[in-house]
Amino acid sequence: MAYVITAPCIDEKAGECVEVCPVDCIEPGDDQFYIDPEICIECGACESVCPVSAIFHEDDLLDEDLPYLEKARKFFGRD
Repeated sequence: MAYVITAPCIDEKAGECVEVCPVDCIEPGDDQFYIDPEICIECGACESVCPVSAIFHEDDLLDEDLPYLEKARKFFGRD
């Protein structure tokens, strides 16, 4: 399980989430940040500082946000 960055982050890339992540599992992509689902320790620090409310726990994703989990897995080469 992991946290997932969803659509509101597209082209936002504020970066507060990167600064608070204790395990450095958030990396910038071309259009948004991604959380490595294999490294995320589910602490929730990123979720609480996201200025656009784009971060959700995998279990709490809406159906329309499920592709963002897959997108993160592919970004980290874990598809």
